[in-house]
Amino acid sequence: MLGSMKGPHDVKRLAVEELPQLAGEIRDLLVDSCARFGGHLGPNLGVVELTIAVHRVFDSPNDPVVWDTGHQAYVHKLLTGRAAGFEALKQEGGLSGYPSQAESEHDFVENSHASTALSYADGLAKAFKLRGERDRTVVAVIGDGALTGGMAWEALNNIAAGKDLPVVIVVNDNGRSYSPTIGGLASHLSSLRVNRRYEDMLEYVKEKLGNVPVLYDALHGFKKGVKDVLAPQVMFEDLGLKYVGPIDGHDEQAMETALRKARDFRGPVIVHALTQKGRGYSPAENHDEDQFHSPGAFDRATGAEKPKGRIWTNVFSEELVRLGKEREDLVAITAAMLHPTGLSAFAEAFPERIYDVGIAEQHALTSAAGLALGGMHPVVAVYATFLNRAFDQLLMDVALHRLPVTVVLDRAGVTGDDGASHNGMWDLSILQVVPGLRIAVPRDGDRLTELLREAVEVTEGPTVLRFPKGPVAEPVEAVGKLGEMDLLRAPEGEPDVLLVGVGPMAQACMDAAVLLDAQGISATVVDPRWVKPLDEALVLAASAHKLVAVVEDNGRVGAVGDAVARLLRDADVDVPVRTYGIPQEFLDHAKRAVILSRVGLTGQDLARQITEAVAKRTAHEEPARH
Repeated sequence: MLGSMKGPHDVKRLAVEELPQLAGEIRDLLVDSCARFGGHLGPNLGVVELTIAVHRVFDSPNDPVVWDTGHQAYVHKLLTGRAAGFEALKQEGGLSGYPSQAESEHDFVENSHASTALSYADGLAKAFKLRGERDRTVVAVIGDGALTGGMAWEALNNIAAGKDLPVVIVVNDNGRSYSPTIGGLASHLSSLRVNRRYEDMLEYVKEKLGNVPVLYDALHGFKKGVKDVLAPQVMFEDLGLKYVGPIDGHDEQAMETALRKARDFRGPVIVHALTQKGRGYSPAENHDEDQFHSPGAFDRATGAEKPKGRIWTNVFSEELVRLGKEREDLVAITAAMLHPTGLSAFAEAFPERIYDVGIAEQHALTSAAGLALGGMHPVVAVYATFLNRAFDQLLMDVALHRLPVTVVLDRAGVTGDDGASHNGMWDLSILQVVPGLRIAVPRDGDRLTELLREAVEVTEGPTVLRFPKGPVAEPVEAVGKLGEMDLLRAPEGEPDVLLVGVGPMAQACMDAAVLLDAQGISATVVDPRWVKPLDEALVLAASAHKLVAVVEDNGRVGAVGDAVARLLRDADVDVPVRTYGIPQEFLDHAKRAVILSRVGLTGQDLARQITEAVAKRTAHEEPARH
């Protein structure tokens, strides 16, 4: 049946008794596909019936459906004609793991950072109103933690003010257990709240009995009082939003009924659906940690994940626990990423010193500032791409006060499979402007533990430590020191090129140096360790070479390469600087190694580019000498 789904019109044509078969086929395909390469399995197993109901009630793409977070949109992809090829999800050339405008007209927003869908919905509904497009309803499906983000509540406040804006907000609630409120009386009250005649009656009573407000207040209060006993969701109606639910999100017909009532109200309505993450696949349902939120490849029969080997996150996790035992002032903060960022071990060892603030990176940084003001040393662990959201807090709340807060950026640089929004390729650029901030970039696991210890010892301002996704790099031992930098390779005789390898790019620089030797170009390789501020020893080292090449897995604009060039300019060192990094563009999803090769950040690519740069430099100098 699923293979015949070319779009929402096919979903609408199905008889009600056919829908369970469709739901079963969807779950089978989700499990089969994610078992091969991994993916956000748990959230999507939980929204199967909900998504079917959305596409049976609304008319996508005329009615935009915006997903928050976008990782729960796999079922949406399947129902909008993308079942063929779904097995290549998140693989190079295959489907994205998030909504993608390039894939389908049904993907309005490429929404992969949480808590933004309601703001998109607010703007879309206002645009349709201004354009006179009265037949369009905007649907925002929000859940899987996205309502913990402050931006979502800012949007709700504005949506509520637009009484005639047709916005249906489907809250996919898979994180809490509520008292049973699904039944005749609850359904009746839900119907009342989205019945225009009921609203008109209330307005009529208010108008006619305006001089006796206590009667209107009593009537309205009675409605709210009965409702509060059944479903303690007063916050939504206190904002001025109509509320329907809770609804069993796995009862497709109940969801359809609720969504039709919400659609016909022609104003902002919350539809509260209770769902079970991992629904229909017992290994996910019984997975205590996160119901298979985003597993790697696994055995379909047992649910056992295939071994990942030792990754960078493991090294950080273990060292932080060791530091926690040594320092009682050390506390850790996560933004709904306790397990993915490696803080679960710290939480188990020191449960009183761990804070999960939800999807609220801004709050995480300012709360960390408060903890530091109070005498603690916070370690805030987030994915590098999510630090973008908390830049102002790091700048004005932490750095301005010169507070000892350590920010640990997991998945920095190219992450690959999760696509453009998740590559951590911005931090080394945007953080350059923060006064007093120090940035450390380890090249391997040994340096990670070493630099983490140095970072938490800093007391006069914030520090940042960044490392990539995936298996931890093999140790690259130093052969000496240049100031505080590690000297990794010192050629015999007069050197030609100084290779500055930023963190994990040090190995690519070592590989390039060997290939350059074969071309008669001698290369020195250094690892700065701390890339902000740069070591002054770099000035003297650069002046002894004919060319400086900086290699980093960050966008080229405004990052370490530019900082090195500025350092040399300020010191009047007239040595050319070449920067090799990620182009300033949004990258298609693929494995990290594939993308690094594609953008020229392998040893072979670097050797070729540097050989060309040296040749051009030599060709330019020879006529001048003559």
